[in-house]
Amino acid sequence: MNIVKVGMADLNVAVEPDVLRTVGLGSCVGVAIVDLTVKVGGLAHVMLPNAAAQTVENPAKYADTAIPLLVKKMQEKGAVVSRMVAKIAGGAQMFSTLTQSDLIRIGPRNVEAVKEALTLLRIPLRSEDTGGNSGRTIDFSPVDGMLTIRTVSQGVKTI
Repeated sequence: MNIVKVGMADLNVAVEPDVLRTVGLGSCVGVAIVDLTVKVGGLAHVMLPNAAAQTVENPAKYADTAIPLLVKKMQEKGAVVSRMVAKIAGGAQMFSTLTQSDLIRIGPRNVEAVKEALTLLRIPLRSEDTGGNSGRTIDFSPVDGMLTIRTVSQGVKTI
């Protein structure tokens, strides 16, 4: 088994027995998608809700462009959209002492945008660990679709 790293504003695809990992999910959202039939998994580390018609140099940075790209890369490895399911983690409100204006509420806005993108692609969201004010590190296995989440304040859990 190898650990396939996914950086910030990045995405990657793995097949069994490899595991996808991303660290430092604060207001960012980790989007884990799997097709368990062929054991192909994908993970995106989404930083912002949408590209807003900007010239997008890095589509992995935005929920509305990262998720379709991740699905495409998974299809190239044999995954089928109708068999895909998703799990998400992150979207923390890292600076809760600051104003609650929409500009600062980036974590909740990221979660909302990720859910919208999944809905548009008809990929069901099976579970989530979002919100709060703790950063997360996640590991995602395409073998069983388990998403392991580590936080400083809450320890380790699997969804």
